[in-house]
Amino acid sequence: MFLDLRDVGVRYAASRSGHDAVAGVSLSLAKGQIGVLIGPSGCGKTSLLRAVAGLERVCAGSVRMDGRLLADDATHVEPEARRIGMVFQDYALFPHLSVRDNVAFGVRHLLRAERDARVAEVLELVGLAHAARRAPHQLSGGQQQRVALARALAPRPELLLLDEPFSSLDADLRDRLAHDIRAILQRTGTTALFVTHDQLEAFAIGDRIGVMNRGRLEQWDDAYALYHRPATRFVADFIGHGVFTPGEVVVTAEG
Repeated sequence: MFLDLRDVGVRYAASRSGHDAVAGVSLSLAKGQIGVLIGPSGCGKTSLLRAVAGLERVCAGSVRMDGRLLADDATHVEPEARRIGMVFQDYALFPHLSVRDNVAFGVRHLLRAERDARVAEVLELVGLAHAARRAPHQLSGGQQQRVALARALAPRPELLLLDEPFSSLDADLRDRLAHDIRAILQRTGTTALFVTHDQLEAFAIGDRIGVMNRGRLEQWDDAYALYHRPATRFVADFIGHGVFTPGEVVVTAEG
């Protein structure tokens, strides 16, 4: 598998909850797959994403990407050395730079002609070639999120992480942008891991979807299995379509 997490734990020293932010999480993604983490607020999904990015240290388990060890209890590869891109909830665009210069920020090491070509390529990919000279504040929220995506894709990351990327947008725009970004990621063959609180968004985007609860991964599966074969009562209840009836197991002489 391209991305492989095994028994990952994350612990915050100042935590008052009495349990780790992330505990014993294992999941994997093949190259080019899109994974999505969903769950209630405070369940640990963003902490797990930050551990993959290298923004948090793991206290247990391991994180590997394309066979390379990125983190365990004795190893911590710094974020800038992981070849991982990240798109944040608030876009994190530089307001004093144009759209083109925002996207160019991550490829400053390239020669001018190569940098300009790469910026033009990713802006065309996200449908914003016409807005290259505009300032971020001149764009809509959906367009700003596309700029953030283009900036993250420009350095050709091996993995893209997206933390609640559509949460500040209205429902109709979220739905359209989710489908558009899935198409863009598939076109580029980019492996990605999303965090979202929106189940419809998760089902629209994810090849694999994980439901988290109190720091633990309750189920990591495709959308069909989550919907029709939930592994736990929590998953069935969280997905919102479970019907629970009382039952009793009776062992008879016939076995």
